[in-house]
Amino acid sequence: MVKPFMPQLVYFEPDALNYPLGKLLKEKFEKEDVEIRFTTSHNQVRNLPGENHFQKYRVAKSTLVVGVRKTLKFDTSKPSAEYAIPFATGCMGHCHYCYLQTTMGSKPYIRTYVNTDEIFDAAEKYMEERAPEFTRFEASCTSDIVGIDHITHTLKKAIEYFGQSKYGKLRFVTKFHHVDHLLDAKHNGKTRFRFSMNADYVIKNFEPGTSPFAKRIEAAGKVAGAGYPLGFIIAPIYLHDGWEDGYRDLFERLEGELSKEAKEDLTFELIQHRFTKPAKRVIQKNYPMTKLELDEEKRRYKWGRYGIGKYIYPKDEEQKMKDVLGGYIEKYFPKAKLEYFT
Repeated sequence: MVKPFMPQLVYFEPDALNYPLGKLLKEKFEKEDVEIRFTTSHNQVRNLPGENHFQKYRVAKSTLVVGVRKTLKFDTSKPSAEYAIPFATGCMGHCHYCYLQTTMGSKPYIRTYVNTDEIFDAAEKYMEERAPEFTRFEASCTSDIVGIDHITHTLKKAIEYFGQSKYGKLRFVTKFHHVDHLLDAKHNGKTRFRFSMNADYVIKNFEPGTSPFAKRIEAAGKVAGAGYPLGFIIAPIYLHDGWEDGYRDLFERLEGELSKEAKEDLTFELIQHRFTKPAKRVIQKNYPMTKLELDEEKRRYKWGRYGIGKYIYPKDEEQKMKDVLGGYIEKYFPKAKLEYFT
């Protein structure tokens, strides 16, 4: 069982203590007897304990930095949403394939931002620009925010903020089952609560430090019972021996364990496994014993944003993947919407 995250070490930016949430978190960690240090910036955390890279990396993954988000220009977040809303960065999970391996680089510690009202004000401006169309905000582009929200309650605040907004909708995805504090949030149907799911082989081999499948599905049932629109991201779709059976088993279990109400307004997002050359180097350094297949010869190269290319599956394998999983969605969840395959 994965327990709710509690950092071993916490850094505060001095400015964070000028905000109510910053003060609240400092009091909380003092009561919990967690070691507290100070840093001039959430981007400048140095001298983490550890004898070598391996130890420092693991310490960083259990370190929380409480800071102020200075950049309030939101990144786009296609195809999931119009914009990424930056409440947190980093994740306590140890998924071998995660793209945060490279985007976080040498800073794999977890950051939470306490200037939430300023972030909401920035979101309001984006909503005004697009009104009367809805603007969707993705809260989990660079973090698994559910994993820390039992500590910060920032996500709960955001759910209620967008619940009363005229033109805003919120989305996020998680691999954690610690959702009980979010069940009574006044979401008004404007938050799409998604869970990341995968074949058993992928969860067991490549997703250490996250909640097991059974706990995620149980949490999804609770979320649907609380009236949230529910979704599942199947990612990364990873080809392995018996992959068709593995993914069929996933959909059968989902279909068997979700209530009728949970299936009424359901979305799926399908994302194939991909990696970049820098990601491969970092993954092999951080998880030297990984079984993750990272062979460029077995992939095709696709140019991405900012001129950084990635290795994805060849077109015939990609099409088969799309057909097989799309077929499972049609068979087991005929009312569900497939939002995209990428």
